[in-house]
Amino acid sequence: MARRVVPLNDLVRQNRLIHDELAASARRVIERGWYVLGSEGAEFEKAFAAYCGVPHAVGVANGTDGIELALRAAGVDDGHSVATVANAGFYASTAIHAIGARPLYVDVDPATHLMSVDSLNRGLARNPPQAVIATHLYGRLADVEAIIAICKPLGIPVIEDCAQAHGASRNGRAAGSFGAAGCFSFYPTKNLGALGDGGAVTTGDAAMAGRLRELRQYGWDKKYQVSRPGGRNSRLDELQAALLLAKLPHLDRWNEGRRAVARRLSNEIRHPRIKCPQDFGTDNVAHLFVLRCDDRDGFQRHLEARGVGSDIHYPIPDHRQPAYAAFNSSELPETERLAKEIVTVPCFPEMEEEEISQVIDAINSW
Repeated sequence: MARRVVPLNDLVRQNRLIHDELAASARRVIERGWYVLGSEGAEFEKAFAAYCGVPHAVGVANGTDGIELALRAAGVDDGHSVATVANAGFYASTAIHAIGARPLYVDVDPATHLMSVDSLNRGLARNPPQAVIATHLYGRLADVEAIIAICKPLGIPVIEDCAQAHGASRNGRAAGSFGAAGCFSFYPTKNLGALGDGGAVTTGDAAMAGRLRELRQYGWDKKYQVSRPGGRNSRLDELQAALLLAKLPHLDRWNEGRRAVARRLSNEIRHPRIKCPQDFGTDNVAHLFVLRCDDRDGFQRHLEARGVGSDIHYPIPDHRQPAYAAFNSSELPETERLAKEIVTVPCFPEMEEEEISQVIDAINSW
């Protein structure tokens, strides 16, 4: 009998559980005949803002657009610089380069894989940027309070990259409510995922929200009048907004399901050459379970042979991407060390107990 393969993720399982809700949402949009910037989008923005504990959420086409527009709304322009980490898949870097700004890469903490506050402090002393992007990676909140405490006296806005942290919270505050703006992706694999691309930017600042609404639609302040430079066509469509509205009430339960899987993996993986993530409290929604090992290629071959999917998030640090060789002068030893050792293994809320056991047994038998 062939061994069952445990996938890295399985979106069909989740969507099957709420199929009727999703079908009803799609039918509602189809029958209404309004597909962009209508009542579904407005209702989702209201609901998502409330979920994040902020007054405003602005739907956009995807998370990367959200970061770009948030930076523009915060005053970042061509020739400016933005501090960020280099281990998060180049999404923030894409937004920075789209503006014509320059990324200033900050090293990460080896235990959390998140922005090192000490490294940021050193970077600010050498070359203060016009903004800082604090990335909440793999579901875990960055030390965003400390980052803001450093940046606020210098007048540097902090933009949260929340693409992997929907629902994460600390001391009663949710991801997307700490900085000048919080940028979310609703790519299908996210903790709150659409059935296509989508994104949103949250903020507590009404003026910032107004700038974002103009920027997402060509820079218009009224129809066909472009009053704000840097605008684009980046709108969350009605169909995706309706589907996200159906999914949002389930998010906390799904997040707790992810934590339960992650806790079991962390507690039962005991291989001496494997380092597992720890601490799955409210500030970690276990978007990805990323461990470290000293022979990644051999480890992944072993997992494949044992029927366990895996991936690398992310194999090439931003400052080593060949398309941007001119920016490759940064020295980020922890970032580069992690990039050679990290492996992502399955962790999603619909995993069956037997599948979790199969992942654990495969890792421990390496």
